Amino acid sequence: MTASLQTSFWQEQADSLYPRVSHVIPAMEWPAFSEDIAAILALKEKHNAVILAHNYQTPEIFHCVADVTGDSLALARRAQDVKADIIVMAGVAFMAETAKLLNPSKKVLLPSVEAGCSLADSITAADVRLMRARYPGVPVVTYVNTSADVKAESDICCTSGNARKVIESLGVDEVIMIPDEFLAQNVARETGVKIITWKGHCEVHERFTPEEIRQWRAAWPDLVVLAHPECPPEVVAEADFSGSTAGMSDFVASGKAGRVLLVTECSMSDNLAVDHPGGRVCPPV
Repeated sequence: MTASLQTSFWQEQADSLYPRVSHVIPAMEWPAFSEDIAAILALKEKHNAVILAHNYQTPEIFHCVADVTGDSLALARRAQDVKADIIVMAGVAFMAETAKLLNPSKKVLLPSVEAGCSLADSITAADVRLMRARYPGVPVVTYVNTSADVKAESDICCTSGNARKVIESLGVDEVIMIPDEFLAQNVARETGVKIITWKGHCEVHERFTPEEIRQWRAAWPDLVVLAHPECPPEVVAEADFSGSTAGMSDFVASGKAGRVLLVTECSMSDNLAVDHPGGRVCPPV
């Protein structure tokens, strides 16, 4: 196949994906994405690569080029099963690090070195050592939204999806949980365990307020609100359900509610709107 025919083939493949995302990507914007999508599809085949994309990725990545999608826990698990030569992590740096730790023989690529996380940036390995010195004998539970250096100083890691289970599995009355202060406070309320926290916050979730939720409910009286546990406790208290992005996806798929609003990164709402059309998923405004 000539180069021009190959280009035409992959462009056709890319454009065939548009109907799936047409109600979240306007037609006038599609040409800006389709050429890149075609190039990515071609490169995946050429280099035997697989793309793992977090639930927060935008629809043109999540629905058009990703091979595996999910929350950080799901991506970590699926990374272990990858047979391809190259893993491309469409996520932030700690996710790429995790994929490499689980697949040391694989080449793991992070498309942007600037793909950071405010939580991961909030704490260092030296900070963990200081916490241990201040609270000797208290186990350290570390959220996966951290660097590999921080994880190495910890006793056990958790995700937002299994944080409660991990804390309860330790069978202790007191733990150090880093770096997300709000996640730790929300888990403390659920478990009754005394949790020593760190002042780390997600720059997206910390901005939501209870007042916003009440405004959304006033606009849509039948609204069911799903909040990520990285939100402040007072926001989680105003919600009808709190869970990881995977938990939110499962809730929407269950059909338990007619109209839902996700209190989390906005692309998550767009991605679920693709899978559940008809206005069931309301974007935060």
